[in-house]
Amino acid sequence: MTLPDNWLFLKQFTKARIALGRNGVSLPTNEILNFSLSHAQARDAVHQPFDSDQIQSELHKMGLSTLTVHSCVKNREEYLRRPDLGRKLNLESIKKLEKAYQNPFDLIIIIGDGLSSYAVDRQAVCVIRALLPYLKKLNMQLGPIILAHQARVALGDQIGSILRAKSIAMLIGERPGLSSADSLGIYMTWQPNDTRNDADRNCISNVRPEGLKHDLAAFKLAWLLEQSFIKQISGVRLKDESDNAALSDTIKPLYIA
Repeated sequence: MTLPDNWLFLKQFTKARIALGRNGVSLPTNEILNFSLSHAQARDAVHQPFDSDQIQSELHKMGLSTLTVHSCVKNREEYLRRPDLGRKLNLESIKKLEKAYQNPFDLIIIIGDGLSSYAVDRQAVCVIRALLPYLKKLNMQLGPIILAHQARVALGDQIGSILRAKSIAMLIGERPGLSSADSLGIYMTWQPNDTRNDADRNCISNVRPEGLKHDLAAFKLAWLLEQSFIKQISGVRLKDESDNAALSDTIKPLYIA
């Protein structure tokens, strides 16, 4: 017999593991099985191969150009053991970027698998689709979408530096949680280069339908981009105040809250 929990009514507001009930001194069997399933899904999200070809196909249908690059990581096991190698492009990718484009861009968007290619597969294209109208309104020159395999966040700085981008937005799979294996993170950096660190980046986290929805994430990114170009800063010096209409310039929400 499972004893109900006093917090049961709160479960409607969160996917966190609360109000699980009790069977004697243990948890109910179905809750233990659910935990095991979530743990397996989180592990699968980390090891699932990055299907950049499918994403590339969807982006091409939207009229966007793409380039595929790889970090110095050789396989997933090395990716998990050597985070430093995921922050550097391999030689072939460096040469590809150097030859591909000569003119600088206002913005380069990088899609990196990170720690959850499952998140990238589900969220990245949706965010970009929602972002494009804002970029048009800002008259911002968007470069090719870079599809980065075995990527860490800082890989975007090297990519942006080679392409001489004024700013970058790295869309990357976040570390899977036991209730969210498909969470996407967005990292925006002004004037990317190899001296940048976490303090120089603005982060938009938990992008997924059950968290921060695609339309709202796109609006926040566009707002940060506009303010970054106006003030020529990013990171801890640029506070996200997109929820304050009085502080908006050109960018206004294009979605219905």
